[in-house]
Amino acid sequence: MSTSAFAEAPPVAPDVIAQIKAVVGEAGYSEDAMRVDPKLTEWRGKWKGHTPLLVLPKSTEEVAAVVKICYDNNVAITPQGGNTGLVGGQIPFGEILISLERMKAIRDVAPTDDTMVLEAGLTLLDAQQTAEKANRYFPLSLAAEGTATVGGVISTNAGGTAVLRYGVTRDLVSGLEVVLPNGEIFNGLKRLRKDNTGYDIKHMFIGAEGTLGIITAASLKLFPIMNSRSTAIVAFESSQKAIDLLVRAKQETGGQVEAFELMGRYGLSLVLKNIPDTREPLGAEYPWYALIEVASGDPEGASASMERLLEAAFEEDLVLDAVIAQNETQAAEFWRLREDHSAAEKVEGAAWKHDISVPLSRMAEYMEEGAKAIEAFLPGARLVAFGHVGDGNVHFNVIVPVGMDPATFNAMRDEGAKVVHDLVHQYEGSISAEHGLGRMKTQEALLYKDPVAIAAMQALRLALDPKRIMNPHVLF
Repeated sequence: MSTSAFAEAPPVAPDVIAQIKAVVGEAGYSEDAMRVDPKLTEWRGKWKGHTPLLVLPKSTEEVAAVVKICYDNNVAITPQGGNTGLVGGQIPFGEILISLERMKAIRDVAPTDDTMVLEAGLTLLDAQQTAEKANRYFPLSLAAEGTATVGGVISTNAGGTAVLRYGVTRDLVSGLEVVLPNGEIFNGLKRLRKDNTGYDIKHMFIGAEGTLGIITAASLKLFPIMNSRSTAIVAFESSQKAIDLLVRAKQETGGQVEAFELMGRYGLSLVLKNIPDTREPLGAEYPWYALIEVASGDPEGASASMERLLEAAFEEDLVLDAVIAQNETQAAEFWRLREDHSAAEKVEGAAWKHDISVPLSRMAEYMEEGAKAIEAFLPGARLVAFGHVGDGNVHFNVIVPVGMDPATFNAMRDEGAKVVHDLVHQYEGSISAEHGLGRMKTQEALLYKDPVAIAAMQALRLALDPKRIMNPHVLF
């Protein structure tokens, strides 16, 4: 997709740039191409943007001062976390780029309250390790966790692999500190689980993709560390059999299932082909696989639950084959087979990425019908379906047919996405399960989202950001 698809922000006056530099000091900004350029390109290389200034504030007060300058001078801003987003919402096209990478303070950890307060620039991995040091568990986990930041995953309401048990990011946030578009600071860093005093303001900013303000810190929920964990790779003859096992697993384990990740054979074959040091998990090739992870507070509970589940599954002919990881190293190898799907696809060339969700009861039906629709639209297209099927989310990706000109393929992206998303709409699903809309899907979402919901979002945005300076080309 060319950058010409997006409107350019107006030039920023030199005196405004000077004011911003004065606020943050020499360490708080950069115009050095070596420093700035990596933040201007989306991970897949789909978008290449530009900015008049990369701003790197060190505190919430500096963020507020910079935003106030921009607001007073009608200067647009693009906030950015770890630049791991896949829909282009973090890439500026002439806007001031604000990165919170220097804001990495651990403000508080309160094990009794099961909360921790972290600044937005810490990575998701930092958050997990901070929890571990307090003998607690922070369950949000995704492939980019070493780069994705606390502020970024909250702004996009990231999903991850443990949604089945703990919910999406929204369910893990108890409070937020946010700089509003006019430079005011919303101080909402509460540890409370219960606060019934009107609108829960923090939820406006979760999943807002930087359009209503800049998240500078968050109070996050913590959980007990599980004393046992069991990971398995299971093979099926159909995706429906996998879903049948998921239903059985939730009941059989009493809610101990933390992850249930579906993988088709073709996607797994790309991982084995393109990712070094990966190997076939089972003795034969099968049409579908699931990575299942069960965790328990009982030191022996997870293993017992997994063995009981798989024994019953074999007896009922739900599964074709299975292997349980015997140690943490083998469990990590199993997870690599799932988490490296995107990296393995990238080697194969151009792809249309679809991050969709449909009701779990219709997931298998959707994938079968969707595969037929794609083949009819573009014969030879290579479909890779995988994802967090436990919460109804599947990445339904289409790779360029072998021998087809990539430019021709990319030019068909919008039409191809409509084939996929029209079907999603018929199944009462969502065209963005966890990645957000960004620049990529904002206009497309107008075809599917409830007009009343769009109008309400527009009204809320107008109230908080009447000048529309915050990520102006994202959302409605």
